[in-house]
Amino acid sequence: MRQFDSPTEAALARLKSENLSSSPVDGKVEKIANLGGIILDSIGFTGSSVPVKLFSILKSLAANKDEGNLAYFADALIDDIRRLYRLHEELKKQFDERINSPEFNAAVANATLHITRTNVETRLKRLTHLISNGVKGNDLETESLDDMMRAAVELKDYDLHVLNTLLNQQQKTADRTTGKVDGIINKPIDVWSALNQSGFYTAENYMVILTSLERLKSVGFCAEIQTMAPSWLPRVMATPLGEAFLKRIHEIND
Repeated sequence: MRQFDSPTEAALARLKSENLSSSPVDGKVEKIANLGGIILDSIGFTGSSVPVKLFSILKSLAANKDEGNLAYFADALIDDIRRLYRLHEELKKQFDERINSPEFNAAVANATLHITRTNVETRLKRLTHLISNGVKGNDLETESLDDMMRAAVELKDYDLHVLNTLLNQQQKTADRTTGKVDGIINKPIDVWSALNQSGFYTAENYMVILTSLERLKSVGFCAEIQTMAPSWLPRVMATPLGEAFLKRIHEIND
């Protein structure tokens, strides 16, 4: 199993404890950028450098919350990788190769860009889970992962609750809807009728759910589908990308 040596962790702790707000902006940015390199070193990706684009973007940032976000992200990612190795020790060689890949390097660099957009810890945790589950599933494809990272820092917890509830109901109604003459066409009505009957969709939370659906559609996790029958219920279904996102943001526990 890969070791996380105390010198690198000590360096990480020192950066986290320094009062960076008293430093000149340029000096502060260098320390932020160095933390990105230490994140990689701490999980065994030694000798890496922070991409130039990361440094240039961070140079325009002076908010102290960004430093805190980087430190929190670093700790959370290290914890995720530790858990991955502990639960899947038999695959450690494969994980070594994935962590020492350009794709992993790019994923961490991308994440350090997205964390400047939020200081909500649950959203930062989503970023680390996206990366660690990408290592686990050998899926660190840059474009799709970047889209998921954007969603991870934009969506609210309630949005994900709506998405998860919708997806579960879709799966429950799949068998009985596919037998109809018009098949999948009316499935959204069946799904939302069931959600309405269960009390999930009510007059009180009507606008809240519609707002969540709009946010989910904006990142491609839901899609509006036309149906043959008129209905006041939403004609929306969760997409495969939305389903994949829900799986990727879960903490590694098996």
